[in-house]
Amino acid sequence: MKLPPYPIFPEIKSDIISLRQIMKSDLEGLIEISYYNSVQAKTSEQAAEMLDQITSDYFNGETVHWGIAENSENKIIGTCGYYRGFDKGEGELGCILLPQYRGQGFMNSAMKLAIEFGKNHIGLKKVWAITTHQNEKAIKLLDRLNFVKVAELSEDRIEYELILVEK
Repeated sequence: MKLPPYPIFPEIKSDIISLRQIMKSDLEGLIEISYYNSVQAKTSEQAAEMLDQITSDYFNGETVHWGIAENSENKIIGTCGYYRGFDKGEGELGCILLPQYRGQGFMNSAMKLAIEFGKNHIGLKKVWAITTHQNEKAIKLLDRLNFVKVAELSEDRIEYELILVEK
């Protein structure tokens, strides 16, 4: 496995989006989707602290966290990344978009890029994602990407997985 940190932070591009490093200058428009350990930032200071923690996790080899940038403006419209599981050859993939960019194919593209990176560059054998029963769009996206529902974690939360390497 090739775990982070990498000599150069990985930037990945498709026709419509790029997964790139998030800079402090990107944060102002991202407060509503800034999370760390399921806690949402309420202020720009909290979002900056969360970015610092995510960056620290990256340098400790525990995460790869990208901003999803729309290629036409290079503006961050969401986040996507692996947040735990590398020690087992796996990765929990989490993503979120600003509301005004949902339903336009950006997340589908981001997830495909992240999955490919996880498989081909990190060497992951499995990717998993956790969502809620109410998040019907996420469930449909995971289905389209061939994730399989594997667990009911609670009354509200469900887990999906995608096997990347046959055992």
